Amino acid sequence: PLERDAKRVGARHVALPLATKRPWSIRANAARIADLIRDEKIDLVHARSRGPAWSALKACRATRTPLVTTYHGTYSEGFPGKRLYNSVMARGDRVIAISEFIGRLIAERHKTPAERRVVIHRGVDLDVFDPEKTTAARTVALADKWRIPDDIPVILLPARITGWKGHAALLDALAQLKDRKLLCVMVGDDQGRRSQRSKIEAKIKALGLESCVLIAGHCPDMAAAYMLADVVVNASVEPEAFGRVMAEAGAMGKPVVAFKHGGAEEIVVDGRTGWLTPPGDIPAFARAIGMAAALTAPERESLAREATTRVRSQFSKRVMCDRTLDVYEQVIRRARGRSRPR
Repeated sequence: PLERDAKRVGARHVALPLATKRPWSIRANAARIADLIRDEKIDLVHARSRGPAWSALKACRATRTPLVTTYHGTYSEGFPGKRLYNSVMARGDRVIAISEFIGRLIAERHKTPAERRVVIHRGVDLDVFDPEKTTAARTVALADKWRIPDDIPVILLPARITGWKGHAALLDALAQLKDRKLLCVMVGDDQGRRSQRSKIEAKIKALGLESCVLIAGHCPDMAAAYMLADVVVNASVEPEAFGRVMAEAGAMGKPVVAFKHGGAEEIVVDGRTGWLTPPGDIPAFARAIGMAAALTAPERESLAREATTRVRSQFSKRVMCDRTLDVYEQVIRRARGRSRPR
């Protein structure tokens, strides 16, 4: 999607068939990348996905070119040899972890030494997620589309429809708040998972929540969606590697309720920018949602100030890019102390 923009600023985009796990294809791609490194006098390669990273690793070793990797997820290890396959993301000359949580996982799982690891949190685009730049007209248009009344607190769950994102857990929590006047909007594509969506719809009906839960599907204007929300929920039942939704909500000044695991512990300051509850503790989760929905106007303003300040200083796209460029400079400077063939 960004190829056109890259070309406009003078970048060259080279397409390779990198979405493969076949060893012979990885070897072929490695040879192509090695040729590109030599022809274009490449100083550094940055790999961000496992299949391409294997090709990049082989090419970088052949050309003695430094490699940076970004370790994006917890990466399942359910199949034989999967840890070995995943380990390529921890083999860079510098390994970027997208959270302290992932940094600890890399150290424990792959024994990557501290001098090769660096934590750079994912970044929120503050040109997009800025309450001052999100017009009332956009928010009103979305409220009309979703038919949201003016006098009811809105609980927003921004998450694609998949089992581990916690839609069922949130519904269980909402069932404990049935005496409260609330509207829950679930925003996110089912990505073809019709059976998963059907399960959620059936659970909504079984719990008697039809009047207070809306499955809105994909939303192209998430900034307006956050503006409509009184509470933003991250209900993931497994730890998020980072959880950019929580940072986006913070940038928009909205309280976040999440389970206390993974990246949530780094983004949400419990009791100050939101609430963190024990994973799987539905009563505690429900109480936290209720408290967040009941905040007074002065309490909301205070929380919004702290949340936006925190995101701008720690989780912005600019901070992420600046710190990544610093890593590039450090790695290249170190590599220039060695001779390498071209």
